[in-house]
Amino acid sequence: MSRTEKSASNASRLRSGAAVIDPIWPDPIEVLNRQRMRAIDRAGSALLVRQVLDAIGERSATLNIIFLRDRRMRELNRQWRGIDRPTDVLSFAYHEQEDAGAILPDDPTIGRNLGDLVISVETAERYAAQFGISFEREIEQLLIHGTLHLAGYDHETDNGQMSRLEKRLRQRLLSADGGKILTTRQ
Repeated sequence: MSRTEKSASNASRLRSGAAVIDPIWPDPIEVLNRQRMRAIDRAGSALLVRQVLDAIGERSATLNIIFLRDRRMRELNRQWRGIDRPTDVLSFAYHEQEDAGAILPDDPTIGRNLGDLVISVETAERYAAQFGISFEREIEQLLIHGTLHLAGYDHETDNGQMSRLEKRLRQRLLSADGGKILTTRQ
């Protein structure tokens, strides 16, 4: 769903009374678990992403998180990047796919959906073992990294800005015990 369609959908729900959207908080972050290999802390994942968005000034923004297996990630990586192997995380930013001239409502009750963050649990599990960290910590790091990409940061072109920000966010938002998402706002 495009950002414009999402905004129109939210506005329609507000008018119809079908759902109430708090003007202070954006729509919830949707977490889809499309694999059965590993248990996923969906609420914790959404909370961490919300904390990242708040920390970078994207308080009204939201996004979708999708967990899947290597087979599907390989298909996506091949289709969108031309690389025929799975990867750990892909970010599909909605703002990159829309017309530059699209006009969006200037309404604080309508959150801006940044896009889809896709994570392969199999690749994340392999990387966690390779780096000697917990699976949960690897997922947390991928959530931070992918969220920054969706917000427009690009470590390949920004002279280290994204990497420095990512490091600060890890220190601020992740607990020291190696894989338990903080549940308090900082």
